[in-house]
Amino acid sequence: MTARKKWSAEVTEHSDALDLEEHVFESDDAKKIAASLKRSAEHSHRRKAEPFQSAMSMLNFYINRAGRNLPESRKRVLEKAKDELRAAFGREREG
Repeated sequence: MTARKKWSAEVTEHSDALDLEEHVFESDDAKKIAASLKRSAEHSHRRKAEPFQSAMSMLNFYINRAGRNLPESRKRVLEKAKDELRAAFGREREG
């Protein structure tokens, strides 16, 4: 388990992903999370994909890495943040 935690921390800190605001995923406000991810994606020089894809990928990465340890209340907020992120980028929800 320790190796996985180190791996995910390494990815978060050193990947060509996004330069995130600290504690962005700790907010209880899905709109704030989405707005922060949008800002980070649009201003990051580390991303390789389009801003929407980079922001959504980082949100999914965080949710997936937390896995079963993510409380249902947090998961609801983060899933709502996905919808808010789609809205912020003018994207429709697929399927």
